[in-house]
Amino acid sequence: MPTDCISYQNSGYFSPLMNDYLDQKPNLQSLYNRFPSLENFEAQIQEKKENFNGNNNINGNTKRAVLVSVLETQYAKINTTTATLNNIKLLNGSNTFTVTTGHQLNLFTGPLYFLYKIISTINLAKELKTKYPSQNFVPIYWMATEDHDFEEINYFNFKGRKFRWNKESTGPVGRLSTEGLADFFEVYARELGSGTNADAIKKLFEESYLNHSTLAEATHHLANALFGECGLVILDADNQDLKRTFIPYIKEELLNQTSHKKVLETNENLKKYFIQVNPREINLFYLEDNLRERIILENGKYKINNTKIEFSESEILELLENHPEKFSPNVIMRPLYQEVILPNLCYIGGGGEIGYWLELKSFFDAVNVTFPILLLRNSALLATEKQVKKADKLGLSWKDLFSKQSVLVNLKTAQLSEFPIDFSIQKEHLRKQFQRLHEIALQTDKSFLGAVKAQEAKQIKGLEKLEKRLLKAQKRKFSETLERIIDLQNVLFPNQSLQERQANFSEFYLENGENLIEELLLQLKPLDTNFEILTLH
Repeated sequence: MPTDCISYQNSGYFSPLMNDYLDQKPNLQSLYNRFPSLENFEAQIQEKKENFNGNNNINGNTKRAVLVSVLETQYAKINTTTATLNNIKLLNGSNTFTVTTGHQLNLFTGPLYFLYKIISTINLAKELKTKYPSQNFVPIYWMATEDHDFEEINYFNFKGRKFRWNKESTGPVGRLSTEGLADFFEVYARELGSGTNADAIKKLFEESYLNHSTLAEATHHLANALFGECGLVILDADNQDLKRTFIPYIKEELLNQTSHKKVLETNENLKKYFIQVNPREINLFYLEDNLRERIILENGKYKINNTKIEFSESEILELLENHPEKFSPNVIMRPLYQEVILPNLCYIGGGGEIGYWLELKSFFDAVNVTFPILLLRNSALLATEKQVKKADKLGLSWKDLFSKQSVLVNLKTAQLSEFPIDFSIQKEHLRKQFQRLHEIALQTDKSFLGAVKAQEAKQIKGLEKLEKRLLKAQKRKFSETLERIIDLQNVLFPNQSLQERQANFSEFYLENGENLIEELLLQLKPLDTNFEILTLH
């Protein structure tokens, strides 16, 4: 799988905030702890070790023991690899740290970048072990089991067709029953067809979703089947014991709303960018099997949105002590929950995720929790040899193919044309001719000057119209070649969007089998800031 690449900043698919973060612009440096480089992990390890061991009067060894106990319980019914079992045991030791990515429980992984997130995490753990051999590094996939937006995760795209699981869901998706997926699978299996790789995909889907009763269990099985040999540790943090560790921070949120104040202050510094998330006054949900609703403070009462449930301050604090599992962090509080219960060094996510993490450092500082290193996950474009040859034949560079389609078509039309389509020279010549008329007009009255300016604007506009008509005529002339260019770009960039956000891994697994994941693990380098183009054989 030979590689080519284009920098994230030049790809045109990353936000100004992400480009400035990657360029380490001074105006953002107060919003993160350390930039992701191998060297910077040395200080991060030391800081996390000290903070994790003594934060909020909760002993680090106790937190590790709780974490390992929860993981052993969650893996009890899973066919666990030796690599993963070893990593879970290593978490007992004070010289073991985690590298974490998180993702929703998208049906059958959802878009391709699910794989890239986890592969970035696995590969970074390996690189850190090589650099710091006296420490251990465990890759963690944090399953977003408490999310309740089912519409975001109940489908995936396969060969341009959307496969959707139609089901009602109101509570946390991790607890959702997988009942009904047998009918869904029948339709999908027909689309897969037959063959060794098709059978492997069908088996993977059946064993994950038809043999497990909840979406959390199904996703756990799936991620373990794909990455267990790499030692990936999968965590479901919708757990009473883990949340008991988090009680002091939930209490702080309920009583003082520190996150709201601090994130609002930070967002003032991010006004020039798109603000990824805005904080609530209380950034917690109340959680039941079929309910996840915001906790709202009104007139001294803690009310559960869209219900008649309410608590006094003493009642909600008593509930917290006895049933911490009923409190669910939202997008603002979840990162803190993660960093409190894990000996974590680095969070790996997409541009949108890193964007909201950058809002959180002052909040972490206020509650005395070490802020992790933030790493943009790997991005990749998968192309076949045939597609690469077609691009070469059409004279297309990868930079061309990453361009917006209208820009690409205009560029290639200009390159194919035997003469310039750009009338800039003619327009400049016209302006020079009018310069003398302006000089004459200045010596007469204002009405003549106005007439000269109007005539100049009219003739420039006329040239621009001719320019557009010429471009249109040349597009018709080269329509066959341009159509091939558009077709190729549409295949590589479905819906004129990134392939990794549209296609499901099974589309590529069908052609490449296990080799797909092996090659991705081999080729993707987590600390490179390049969008990789990988040629599949």
